[in-house]
Amino acid sequence: MTEPASHIDFANLPAPTEGFLVTLFITVRQVARSRDFYSRILGGSVVLDENPCIVKLSNSWIIMNPGGPPTPDKPGISVVDYVPDDTTSIFLNLRVADIHACYDEWKAKGAEFVTPPIDREAEIRCYLRDPDGYLIEVGQSTGLLRGKLAAKRPEDLPG
Repeated sequence: MTEPASHIDFANLPAPTEGFLVTLFITVRQVARSRDFYSRILGGSVVLDENPCIVKLSNSWIIMNPGGPPTPDKPGISVVDYVPDDTTSIFLNLRVADIHACYDEWKAKGAEFVTPPIDREAEIRCYLRDPDGYLIEVGQSTGLLRGKLAAKRPEDLPG
């Protein structure tokens, strides 16, 4: 007996007719929990429930699935769960028109932010984590729109 197919929003599948587009794949422990976070809290549209789960966020897509062993198209490579700690080398960056409104709305829906929005001169930004611990930066360009860049940190300077 075959299982019924998940609902598929064919109009919003990330399937270009020419060229390419960029999606972000993340390994999640519980697809339903992550699907809820990206759709209910961040306001994305569920394109496919699972296997893999696809959620459209504005003009981008998040693809989510549990990890797994090597497959014929990626021999010797396992997809493993993200282990959150106090370091990261990749994170989702969301640019918003009104960071304070986003912060208030998403916090009211249960998002857990690292800090409230902080003015960094070029932008106002803050961070939150998704249910698997992935870091998400939320930023609003402010001074950057007038040519103001963020201050250089000593470790960024030559010598």
